[in-house]
Amino acid sequence: MPILFDFDFGIKTQWIWVALVIIFSVIEAFTLGLTTIWFAISAFVMVFLSFLNITLDVQIFIFLLISGVLLFFTRPIALKKLKTGKVKTNVDSLVGMHALVTKKISEFDRGEVKLNGQFWTSRSEDGSTIDEGTKCEVVRIEGVQAIVRVLKETVSGNISIDDISIGDNEKNL
Repeated sequence: MPILFDFDFGIKTQWIWVALVIIFSVIEAFTLGLTTIWFAISAFVMVFLSFLNITLDVQIFIFLLISGVLLFFTRPIALKKLKTGKVKTNVDSLVGMHALVTKKISEFDRGEVKLNGQFWTSRSEDGSTIDEGTKCEVVRIEGVQAIVRVLKETVSGNISIDDISIGDNEKNL
């Protein structure tokens, strides 16, 4: 009789769990999704628990219980620590920056802005036309396109029209 068979139980369950450890580990190695690794760990624990006199259906229940607990409680912590799934870029830092329109932006045609020394394809936030040479502000980045809006006109230097009020505050200007 081959080594995998036992007179009392048929196939030794230890070998089933070893095979599952290998299968789940290989799947995790190819996917890197931090999902099947918890099943591999659970199957590894089951290799040792299978030496106890426990029936296969109870072993499967314990396996599913351990897997579920590991998946539910430790996966979010592992994802946070390993920071998988999201690649951070510096695109978010461009939002709010000023840009100069280098190619006219209209409702039906995309234009171009110069932003941080680079040229970006752009369109206006509200679909309005923005002429070449207009200073604008980046509202958001969608893919490789800068969504912009026209800056408020300035009177002199850093004071915008909205900052000027008529009445008692005229002396403060």
